[in-house]
Formats: sequence, structure tokens, C-alpha cells
Amino acid sequence: MKLIRLAVISLALLFIVASLIGALLPSTVLVSRAVNMNTTRDSVMPYIKDIRQWKVWIEGMQDSSVKIYSSTNAHLGATIVNITQVSDSTVISSWIARSGNFQISTLRLIGDSVQKVTVVQWQFEQKLKWYPWERLGSMMNDKILGTMMEKNLNSLKLLVEKK
Repeated sequence: MKLIRLAVISLALLFIVASLIGALLPSTVLVSRAVNMNTTRDSVMPYIKDIRQWKVWIEGMQDSSVKIYSSTNAHLGATIVNITQVSDSTVISSWIARSGNFQISTLRLIGDSVQKVTVVQWQFEQKLKWYPWERLGSMMNDKILGTMMEKNLNSLKLLVEKK
């Protein structure tokens, strides 16, 4: 009986400590990457504003689990992606996982239509709940998402600089 009580108290204390550490972490996680491209903003925009064009530069978009329904809506496996806003320099999309995790993706083109250098900045923003496992797990977002974003932005760069 003492052993069970010790285990319950230990688990409760561990949960409280993890919650306190998680409370010190930010409630919003932002992962951002950027790349300079030797091309105009107008030549990059068609590839980012249409989900159907993502398959030529985003790894995994050719997978059979990807279902593209329109230029603004797709299911990437268990994730629903909707482009919610497009301007002359920004594309904002929502990414909703089956688990309910919600992220906002923003692709920005920095430069004017005349310049031959365009900075493409891509960021994911996620608001976290108070759960300690979610807060502590968010520390890996930069490593996981950032690596994928860099790889895909470099693919986009190679694609648009060839043309």
C-alpha cells in the first residue's frame, strides 16, 4: 500500500513540476525561415498562392495521401490546409491536424516587382494549450518544422531561378 501511495504522490509531483516548467515556456510558438531568390516577386507568387503548384516544390505533396480539391483547399494526409488570404506579397493558410492542432502558415515575398532579388519568408505560428506535454514538446518544433521549411524553400529557389 505504501508503494502505491508513493507512486501516486511521485506522479502527481512530476506532473506539477512539468506544468510549472511548461508555464515558463511561451504559449505561442513561431518557426520562421527565409531565403533570397534571384528573381522578381511576380515570378515566385504563382508557386505559392495555388496549392496545386505546391507539389512541384514541397516534398511529400506527390504522395497518394495528398488530395488537392482546389487552388485553396487540400488534405495532406491527416491535415486539412486552406489558403485563407492572398495579397500581392502574402499568402496565409490554416493547417488543421486531425488531432485538432491548429497552425497558421504565412508566406511573405519581400521586394518589389522590379527588383531581381526577392526574399521569401515562411513562418508557422501555433498557439499552445496549458498542457505540459504540449508546451515541452513545442521545443522540437523549430528543429522539425524548420528543417522541412528550409528544404522546401531551397527547392522553390531552384525552381524559380531556373526559369
